[in-house]
Amino acid sequence: MDTAWWQELWRRHAHITTPLRQRGLECDIEFGLSAYLVRVSLPDDSYLIIGPPQEPSCDRPPGDPQGWIVTRQHPDEQALFEVIYDSAPSADPGAPKRPEARHGGNATPLIEAIDQRLIQLGLLPAVSSSTTSALMSAATPTLRAPKTPDVCDNADRTSVCGDVLLALTDRLNATESHADAAALLHQVLNPTSGLLERLGEFFEAAGEKAREAEQDDGSDLHDDLEDAAATVRMIGEDLHTAVDRIRARAPARQTTSAALASGPSPRLPTAKIPMPGRTR
Repeated sequence: MDTAWWQELWRRHAHITTPLRQRGLECDIEFGLSAYLVRVSLPDDSYLIIGPPQEPSCDRPPGDPQGWIVTRQHPDEQALFEVIYDSAPSADPGAPKRPEARHGGNATPLIEAIDQRLIQLGLLPAVSSSTTSALMSAATPTLRAPKTPDVCDNADRTSVCGDVLLALTDRLNATESHADAAALLHQVLNPTSGLLERLGEFFEAAGEKAREAEQDDGSDLHDDLEDAAATVRMIGEDLHTAVDRIRARAPARQTTSAALASGPSPRLPTAKIPMPGRTR
């Protein structure tokens, strides 16, 4: 078995497997009809299959599809089959557009959808009762009175966001490892779930909110915020090789777990290579 290849394969799916393993779920990676899949074992002997559409196949690298499909299946109960999430682009232009299709390959709403369904089924072994209650509250729409804006509350939220980025900067300044530095930079530049991508999503949401306003400049503000989102993403595209360039400065003997969490490798085999085996 090619250990380096499997480490790279696991790294490319870490944005899917890590949050699920934190919930106490056992994850595995398998080769499907034309692409790699994440298989998640559940306490009732059913399992989840998470992956891109298998037919038709695409040339996108493992772990970065145009959309995800999550199904729940059982080896002995065929009737249990259900689709939990489907953000894959539709092959039929006339078909109704699924709500989750707008998320594409974004892993965050995928994990949220899995959380909601498994909580309903009572199949999240590592989630405490208090956490379950909080997740259920988030998953179940409720009517609430509008909250009066509070300056202190807004200031606290701003400081939290700033503190997170400041902590990331402090860790980058403190590290002596190029591999660790590459891993920290990857948290900002990850095209799927990095800081820049999240910031782009934030500006897009702000733009939509601006367009809802009745003021005359609402449309202009929407366009300005959309331009900001595009600019942020362009920065990420311009720096797409930065993680590899920093990691390349690490000594050959430096192999940390952080190095496995950093950016894409140009030597990655295609997804259509037969799977050499399974690991857990």
